[in-house]
Amino acid sequence: MIYFDAAATTFQKPPSVRQAVLRAMETMSSPGRGNYQSAALAAEMLYTCREELSALFGVENPENVVFTSNATHALNLAIHSLVPAGGRVVISGYEHNAVTRPLHAIPNLQIHVVNTALFDQEAMLRGFRDLITEDTDAVICTHVSNVFGYILPIGEIAGICRQRGVPLIVDASQSAGSIPIHMGELGAAFIAMPGHKGLYGPQGTGVLLCGEEGKPLLYGGTGSNSREQAMPDFLPDRMEAGTHNMPGIAGLLAGVRFVRRLGVGAIRRHGFQLKEQLRQGLEGDGRFHVYASADDGVQAGVLSLAPRDTDCETLCQTMAEAGFALRGGFHCAPFAHQTVGTILSGTVRFSVSAFNTNEEVESFLQALRKQKIYK
Repeated sequence: MIYFDAAATTFQKPPSVRQAVLRAMETMSSPGRGNYQSAALAAEMLYTCREELSALFGVENPENVVFTSNATHALNLAIHSLVPAGGRVVISGYEHNAVTRPLHAIPNLQIHVVNTALFDQEAMLRGFRDLITEDTDAVICTHVSNVFGYILPIGEIAGICRQRGVPLIVDASQSAGSIPIHMGELGAAFIAMPGHKGLYGPQGTGVLLCGEEGKPLLYGGTGSNSREQAMPDFLPDRMEAGTHNMPGIAGLLAGVRFVRRLGVGAIRRHGFQLKEQLRQGLEGDGRFHVYASADDGVQAGVLSLAPRDTDCETLCQTMAEAGFALRGGFHCAPFAHQTVGTILSGTVRFSVSAFNTNEEVESFLQALRKQKIYK
């Protein structure tokens, strides 16, 4: 099976990730729960992972790196910290359900959506300028659309937020590890990301970078201030109740080191080049509507296409039988499909990782050309 669903999870992991998970299971218990060797090893590894993430994302204090179970958990922490009932938020028209469903659950919330055409960054910026007001409680914006690979102008959006004194939450689920992100330069209140996508860690890992203290979402043991019934008032303990996923975080540390060793810039160029190979290979194929741009400033290594004469799930099943893993449907992002106009059909999504090759893309194109696509 040739895997082109890295936007869901990077299935191929560096061997070091698997080794780190096994080593943690064999040698580490829970950090902060004892003075014996296995607890000390866990505490040392936990802090080392915070340091590596701080270095990768420009976080001044490693203790402002909070571990979560996934990006959805991280986004819920951030949203819960900033958005009150009856408040006002501004979001893009490309948000994932990990953003929109928590917002939908907040009573009487005003949600203002910046709906603009695909790959039109100038229109996106005009929309945010028009909608961000001083009484806005938070701006929440994805960095890269998980459906279309659209790179939103997050640096400029962050600048508008700073000028108007409005906190920014960034969903970096599709950009962490493949597009440079600097917490200090953005000045974001929170940046949320999964560990299992562009950071090449195991599933069940996530990260919240905190520019603000934030509020707990879960309450419980932290290994600190144990005589007090209130949660600790300091990071990361304030946001990390319960036992850590030490095998997962050990694997995440190995994945982050893999990313830093390859270089985020190199990973980005590789992904865009493979996406371009596919885009060019589909030119003139009237069986599909292809949502792609040749501009590396507006699209990452994710491309959606819509077959004109069959449904997306059927095409994905056909290609799976031919040996290719893709994702068809709505990708947990109906806002993005509504914005672009694919809400009735969905799309077939092609997404790559550092492990995909030009030969794999060419093999996919050849297999796709052979398919008789009809209703």
